[in-house]
Amino acid sequence: MTKCVLIITGSATDAKALENVLGTARDGPFRIEWVTLLSEALERLHRGDIDVILVDFFLDDSQGIETFDRLFVAAPHTPIMILSDLDDELLAWEAVQRGAQGSLSKGYFGSYLVPQSLRQIIQRKAVEEALFLEKNRAEITLNSISDAVIGTDMSGNIDYLNIAAEQMTGWSRDEARGLPINQVMHIVNGDTRETERNPVELVLQQNKPMGLTAGTILIRRDGNEASIEDSSAPIHDLRGQISGAVIVFHDITVAQEMALKMAYLAQHDFLTNLPNRVLLNDRIVQSISLAKRSGTSLAILFLDLDNFKYINDSLGHATGDKLLQSVAQILTTCVRSSDTVSRQGGDEFVILIALGNNSESASLTAEKILTALAASHSIAKHKLHVTPSIGISVYPADGQDAETLIKNADTAMYHAKEKGRNNYQFFSTSMNVRAVERQVIETNLRRALEYQEFVLHYQPKVNLKTGKITGAEALLRWMHPKWGMVLPGRFVAIAEACGLIVPIGNWVLREACEQARRWKEAGLELDTITVNISALEFRRNDFVEGVRTILHRTGLAAGCLQLEITESVLMRDAESSTIILKQLKDMGVQLAVDDFGTGYSSLSYLRLFPIDVLKIDRSFVHDIGSSEDNGIIVSAVIAMGNSLKQRVVAEGVEVQAQLDFLKALQCEEGQGYLFSRPLVAEQFATLLVTGIPGTEHPVDGQKGVFHA
Repeated sequence: MTKCVLIITGSATDAKALENVLGTARDGPFRIEWVTLLSEALERLHRGDIDVILVDFFLDDSQGIETFDRLFVAAPHTPIMILSDLDDELLAWEAVQRGAQGSLSKGYFGSYLVPQSLRQIIQRKAVEEALFLEKNRAEITLNSISDAVIGTDMSGNIDYLNIAAEQMTGWSRDEARGLPINQVMHIVNGDTRETERNPVELVLQQNKPMGLTAGTILIRRDGNEASIEDSSAPIHDLRGQISGAVIVFHDITVAQEMALKMAYLAQHDFLTNLPNRVLLNDRIVQSISLAKRSGTSLAILFLDLDNFKYINDSLGHATGDKLLQSVAQILTTCVRSSDTVSRQGGDEFVILIALGNNSESASLTAEKILTALAASHSIAKHKLHVTPSIGISVYPADGQDAETLIKNADTAMYHAKEKGRNNYQFFSTSMNVRAVERQVIETNLRRALEYQEFVLHYQPKVNLKTGKITGAEALLRWMHPKWGMVLPGRFVAIAEACGLIVPIGNWVLREACEQARRWKEAGLELDTITVNISALEFRRNDFVEGVRTILHRTGLAAGCLQLEITESVLMRDAESSTIILKQLKDMGVQLAVDDFGTGYSSLSYLRLFPIDVLKIDRSFVHDIGSSEDNGIIVSAVIAMGNSLKQRVVAEGVEVQAQLDFLKALQCEEGQGYLFSRPLVAEQFATLLVTGIPGTEHPVDGQKGVFHA
C-alpha cells in the first residue's frame, strides 16, 4: 500500500532530491506532497491521510524548535523526521527528545537508505500504536472488573494496581508504586489473627501459581477488614524467564455472610428464630446417641396452641405472627439452655428435653409451660389468651428414633385436646388406636358432607312458668351408613382440628333456618331457632356476612334466629367479640352465651356484650340439691341475668327437683330430658302441636311435669 509523505521545506532542491529517491524506491514508490510553509502543512494535516512528515526547521513562517512543536501538537501520532544541516545536529537531537523519530542530513537525500528508513519508521510507529491500543484495552479491562489486581517486580515491590485494588487496599497506584506488597496488602489469618505470608512471595520463589489460605483477612489501610479469596501467578518475559508476579483477589465478606445466613435459615424458623424441623431432628439424633451410651433418657414435648387459629383468622396473620413470637419467647424461658425449643410450623412447637436420670423433668417442664402461657399476651392493643395442649413421648420407651418419638408425642397432644385442652398427656400405646380412629373419622367426615349424611335434631326450650315451647335448639347428628347415628362428641373436635367445622357449621345454620321457616309457613308457633356457633366460625372475617346471606336466602326473619356462642370463645378476644356481637345485633339476630359460668368472664365485658340470653351450664343444674353445691351458682347466675335484663335458660333439666328449684328462683326458661329429648323435624312438629306433657295441653290427658 502506497504511503504518503508530506515534505515541508522552502528548498526546492531538497524537495526535488527527496521526490526522486522516494518516488523511485525499489520496494514501492511513495506518494509525495510538498509544501513550503508551516501554515500550509498544518492545513494539510487537518485533512489527514499523511503517513510520515519530513520537515525543515527553518521556514518562512516558522523558525527553529517551535516548528517541530507546532507540528507535533497537530499530528502527535504521525512519525516526524527532521531535515537538518550538520550545523543543526543539536537542534535535531532536541526534537528527538520531544518526540521526533530521527533526522535526515542534507546532502544525503539521494541515498537508497532514505525510503528504507521511512518504511521502518512507519512500521515501528504502527507497532507502537497497536501496542498502545492493546495496553490501553488491557488497562480499561482491568479497571472495569470487580476483582483487585496487583502486579509486582521480582523484588515483590508493587508496579501496578487497578482501581479495584486501590479501593480494596486503600492505597492509590502512585502511593503504592515501589512499596513491598506486604505493606500495601496486609493479610492475617482469620482464626489466629497472625500475619499471613503473601502468596506473591512464594510465586516469585517457586515460579508457579499459588493461592491464599482459606479464611484470610485483608487489613485495609484504614484498619477495616475484608475476607478475601485470591489466586496469584508468575509473569514471564519473552525469553520465558520470570519477571514478576500478579495477584488477583476479591472481597467475599458479603458472600460469606450470605452463606452463613442461608445456612442459619436452613436450620431455623424465619419467624421466631427457633430451630426448625431439620435442626431439631439432628439434635434428637445426637441426643439419642448420647442417651444410648450413658443409659439415660430424653423427652419430646409436642405443643399445639388451642385457640391460635381463631385469633389468626379473626385478627389477621400479622397479629398471629406476633403472638407466635411471644409464645416462642415464653417457651424458651421455660427450659434449660441445654434443651431445644423448635417451631414445626403453624402453631406447633416441639421441645427436646434431656431427662438424664430424672424422669419427672418432662412433667415439670410441661407444668411450667402451662403456667407461663396462662398469662395474656398484649398484642396490637388486644389482650389475647392462648392455651397449649401438650403431648409427651419418652426415649427409649416410646420410640427409638426421632420420627417415632415426634409422631407419638403428636398423638399424645391430640389426646390432651380431647381431655379438654390446656393440659399435657404422656403417650401410651392405646393412643395409637385413637389416632387411627381419628384419621378414619376425618376421612369419613369429608365424605359425609358430600353425601349429605348429616341431620338435625331439635330440642325444645320451655317457659318454666307456662310450659309453653318458646324455641328449639338445632343439634347436629351424623347418620353414618355403617356406624349408625354418631353424636357430636365423637366428631366435632376432629372437624375443628381439620377445618371441616366451617362448612359443616354453614350447613347447620342454613338447614336450621330453612326448617324454622317451613314450620312458620305451616302455622306452627315457634319464637326462635337456636344454632350453636363454633369458635372457628365466629372468628372468621366473613362470619357476619355469611349469617346475613343465609337469612336472606332462606327467608327467615333475623329476629327468629338465636346464635349461641360459648363464654370462653367470647372472652378469648373480648374487644373483637364485642364488635362482632354488635354487628349481629344490629342485624336483628338474638344472641345467647352458652355454658355460662364455666369460663373466665369479666363482668365489665359481660355488661357491654349485647346479649339476650344466658344459658346456665348443665353441670351446675346437675349439682342442684347436692350437699356440696346446693344450687348456689345457679342462684347467682339467675340473679345476675335478671339484673342485666337478660333471659336465663337452664340446660340439662332432668328431674322434677331441679325444675322446682329453678321455678322457685323464677328462672325463665329451661331445656332437658325432663321435657323432651332431641327430636327429628317431623316429631318436633308434632310436639309443637301437642305441647309438652304436663302443660295445659298434655298428651293423652296425662298429668305432666308442670301440674301442681
